Amino acid sequence: MITADGFETAFVAVAFRYNGNDIAVYDYDLCIDVLIQRDEMSLQEAYEFMDYNVIGSYVGEETPLFIRTKTYEEMLDEYNEE
Repeated sequence: MITADGFETAFVAVAFRYNGNDIAVYDYDLCIDVLIQRDEMSLQEAYEFMDYNVIGSYVGEETPLFIRTKTYEEMLDEYNEE
């Protein structure tokens, strides 16, 4: 299982796939919090870094998954603010 270095506090689960390997699952928003606190990024910098450098990195079939755990309404509010 491949893990995302530095995001241990955002780890939430292990996903399973038929005939596949275990996949690490992380909370996307907790990863954003890690970048803001650990690396002192702004919210916008954290989103850009996360999307380009983390989500955009494919390392094979065991690439970690990132989920958003916000409610639909919370996500709508967030997108409407942008």
